[in-house]
Amino acid sequence: MQYRQEYAEPETEFIAAQSPSEPTTEAPPKRRRRWRKVVLITFVVLALLTGSGMVAGGLYFRSINSGIERVDAFGNVPEAERPQVAEKAKGAMNILILGSDTRDPENTGGSRTDTIILAHLPKDRSSAQLISIPRDTWVPVPRSKEGRGGRDAKINASFAWGGIPLMVQTVEKFTGVRIDHVTMVDFAGFKEIVDALGGIDITVEKGFTSTHSLNPDSRRTFKAGTQTFDGAAALDYARERYAFADGDFSRIKHQQQVIKAILDKAASGGTLANPGKLNSFVRATANAVAVDESMSLVDLAMELRHLRSGQLGFYTCPTKGTGMMGTESVVLADVAKARTLFDAVRRDSVDEITANQPSS
Repeated sequence: MQYRQEYAEPETEFIAAQSPSEPTTEAPPKRRRRWRKVVLITFVVLALLTGSGMVAGGLYFRSINSGIERVDAFGNVPEAERPQVAEKAKGAMNILILGSDTRDPENTGGSRTDTIILAHLPKDRSSAQLISIPRDTWVPVPRSKEGRGGRDAKINASFAWGGIPLMVQTVEKFTGVRIDHVTMVDFAGFKEIVDALGGIDITVEKGFTSTHSLNPDSRRTFKAGTQTFDGAAALDYARERYAFADGDFSRIKHQQQVIKAILDKAASGGTLANPGKLNSFVRATANAVAVDESMSLVDLAMELRHLRSGQLGFYTCPTKGTGMMGTESVVLADVAKARTLFDAVRRDSVDEITANQPSS
């Protein structure tokens, strides 16, 4: 897996929305890594494993940590424009989690990150709050070092225009929350991760058929009820949005289901007691992740060693639904409610976060 600091131009829907001052006659994009869809919070998974009797294997985990790919997430982020940390929030941590899916059959151009999660770890590390930001949320995007952006657009356009640093700037500008670390997961390795666990249990609320499946005919039918998914089925379940009237909002709920199911299975005795299964799972997870240059998964795992899925809260950025901006269908943020939610994050006020929006 290679995360290169090269960025393709945004796809057609972004180009069509350019203002007259931004030319749209640039050369076609080269073949590059392209970011898509679902995210796995690998750092929490590793924390569960490290905290569940694996501390004695510290050298093993440090060897995994040293081999994880690093990305320059903050190199072009102007320090003077970044949010300040509230005094009472010092010691808390905010991690921007971005997902990719290089196996996605829809992935035909442009560099995107369609899954965006702001993970807040309070300073006492007793819980974690994961706030999903819909990829089509209409926000102000700062101008990149290369001169792209500088206007309102879908939030995931920022990655296409300026890579990780511009995404960090955009999320910080929108939320008012300072990002401490960035984690990126390539879901080309997702199947192996879930399969290494022996599958995960998911309760499907309402049956549906995916027409963008990994199956040869691109179709997979999901029946209502609790069932065990292998890696391919879990990925199909978590990436599907076209089968639902509310599109990306259903996909976000399914992503959150999958994250919780992975954490539950990773913490189970069957994984921890089987050295072969444990090794396969940790290796598959580490191979699918890239982190910023200063992040230590081992140190974070030690801090989160007592965390379990029941201590995770899943939330979605408040919105007013969808609408049109020119020719683009977008998600309209509820600015007042979002400001209240993210201000609670900025101040490390977990009680206010949970009071402002019920966990998904």
